[in-house]
Amino acid sequence: MIRTAFYSFFLLAMLCSGLVAQEAAPTTAAEPTATEPAAAEPQTPAGVGSSMAPADPVTPAVAPVAPGTNGDQAWMLTCCALVLLMTPGLAFFYGGLVGRKNILSVLMQCFLCMGVVSILWVVVGFSMAFSGDDVGFGGFMGNPMTHLMLKDISFTDVWQPVPTYNTQISEQTFMAFQMMFAIITPALIIGAFAERMKFVAFMVFLPLWCLVVYCPVAHWVWYGPTGFFGLGAFNEGAVSVGALDFAGGTVVHINAGIAALVCCIVVGPRRGFPKQVTAPHNLPFAVLGAGLLWFGWFGFNGGSGLYAGDQAVRAFVTTHMAAATAGVTWALIEMIRNGRPTALGMITGAVAGLVGITPAAGFVDVGSAMIIGAGATIVSYFFVAIVKPMLKYDDSLDVFGVHGMAGIWGAIATGIFAIKGFGYETNGGLIEGNSYQVFLQAKAVLYTVVYSGVVSFVLLKLIDFTIGLRVSEDGEKMGLDLTDHAETAYTIS
Repeated sequence: MIRTAFYSFFLLAMLCSGLVAQEAAPTTAAEPTATEPAAAEPQTPAGVGSSMAPADPVTPAVAPVAPGTNGDQAWMLTCCALVLLMTPGLAFFYGGLVGRKNILSVLMQCFLCMGVVSILWVVVGFSMAFSGDDVGFGGFMGNPMTHLMLKDISFTDVWQPVPTYNTQISEQTFMAFQMMFAIITPALIIGAFAERMKFVAFMVFLPLWCLVVYCPVAHWVWYGPTGFFGLGAFNEGAVSVGALDFAGGTVVHINAGIAALVCCIVVGPRRGFPKQVTAPHNLPFAVLGAGLLWFGWFGFNGGSGLYAGDQAVRAFVTTHMAAATAGVTWALIEMIRNGRPTALGMITGAVAGLVGITPAAGFVDVGSAMIIGAGATIVSYFFVAIVKPMLKYDDSLDVFGVHGMAGIWGAIATGIFAIKGFGYETNGGLIEGNSYQVFLQAKAVLYTVVYSGVVSFVLLKLIDFTIGLRVSEDGEKMGLDLTDHAETAYTIS
């Protein structure tokens, strides 16, 4: 009773003080004087490389609202955290699907990505992906020395995707957001060689692949150089004139999916494959991981417009509906084909839908997003349930079937369903009569498939020749948790 009276008195005192403060405040806002600058009109920011375009042609920009004082900055920092959360989510998703003797190895590999890629990104990776000083033939990549150790990347200056256009987020914010994409991309590949690659081999492969494969592809598609590799080129008004990749269908998912296919072939199948394969040891972990991925994907796609406005809302809604449709579609396919749906199938379908909508999230409406989600499941199911058993490649956790193939479908579907005015101010996609956009999408897919496949193969062969890729047969029997880390996830007392 005394506690209740105390709380009531406290709330009453707070209410009274608020009323007094309200009485003391001026009743009208001060009129702006002639010497005060007018409030800056909010601008529609350009997106990641060619992914977002302003609604109207833009003129050379005067400095907009200072970064750090607007909702765009707050939204983007939130999205940074959401995308980073996806990597621990992926760790649980993959960790639940491997055998109980290998879960720590998967978790360790995912967290290694968070550490190593972050360091690389700050030192040279960001400069290689987003520097305007191209090096190599045809705009192959940015100059690693231009922004070495984030030189000239400011906490206060706004990020400019083109010289005549400003966003309202700082250069450091954009750098941090892109860092999270660089972290999760090589982590996706882990699922292809799970339970059999040496940890030390992965430690060597990870930084090499990030610098030699990820950074150049990100530069081609998202920075949009001119020349042979200018896949995502855009003009001086930040209007896309190349391939569309809103949040990483090509740069992240196709890139990682193709590398994963090469990895599983070069490393070789697991012991006993395909007749004796360890079943997932903890499906609840996998479901939890899929839920974290779905949650984080709202930052992954929702933040790729680089501002808190209609484009973020559109990406948020299309992302959710594609995932929902894809998960239900996979469950229906299993019911028709096998007589009953599975939890593993449902979460696999949801992830496929999230992958499929990633390149299109800001460019399509909700109906198209549902079609893309359903199509992603159909394509992924075909490669997971039919093509993989037929060709007998041991893609342990179906990285190629889900991320690679759903990514390819999503990239092509973006060229089909893109709507004029949805962050794309030229001619829309095929449904609006612009068949050329489908060609541009296919060109970006082809470049990425060939480059990622060939370079990943060369890197893996070099590592195999020098230090070896695969653990010994005894090590595989014992499990990588013990052989590589001298730990066990589960102890029995």
